Amino acid sequence: MADPAPAPPWRTTDWLNTDAPLSLERLRGKVVMVHAFQMLCPGCVSRGLPQAARVAELFAGAPLVVVGLHTVFEHHDAMRLPSLRAFLHEYRVKFPIGVDAPGIDGDPIPQTMRAYAMQGTPTTVLIDAAGRRRRQVFGAHEDLVLGAELQTLLLEASLDAGVERAADDGARGCDDGGCAVEPRG
Repeated sequence: MADPAPAPPWRTTDWLNTDAPLSLERLRGKVVMVHAFQMLCPGCVSRGLPQAARVAELFAGAPLVVVGLHTVFEHHDAMRLPSLRAFLHEYRVKFPIGVDAPGIDGDPIPQTMRAYAMQGTPTTVLIDAAGRRRRQVFGAHEDLVLGAELQTLLLEASLDAGVERAADDGARGCDDGGCAVEPRG
């Protein structure tokens, strides 16, 4: 994606496994991996959720947040909040989970799912530290590819943070041509 667009805001009704609702604004400065799932989706249960849990564990301490999005577009009656709570407990899902807001005017597609034009579940969305959607994958996301993409976004974030620190540490005279360091002495 050459010129990534800002990721749409999440529209949720509830949050689990977190003390406060999460938003992209609140997570600015961190890489965000969103795992959109349904608890009755076989691919989500067998591949997507375990992968998201591994990412959350392997990247603990990094400026990366894994966020689940329970986005129900079928079997609505079977996938209500009490069932989701039990599911997360039984499968030991510990990362934050937002519940996608129902579609508007009877639309069976939840609001965040619609805003991101998701094709179904599981869907993985990668959002960079500036809040831009950088990648979206429907279906299984290969572990090595996902790891490389996350590491690239983390490296970009650290380089951007380094540039900001350098600017705070004496860079002056910045324009479109570059930034000159003020001589000391």
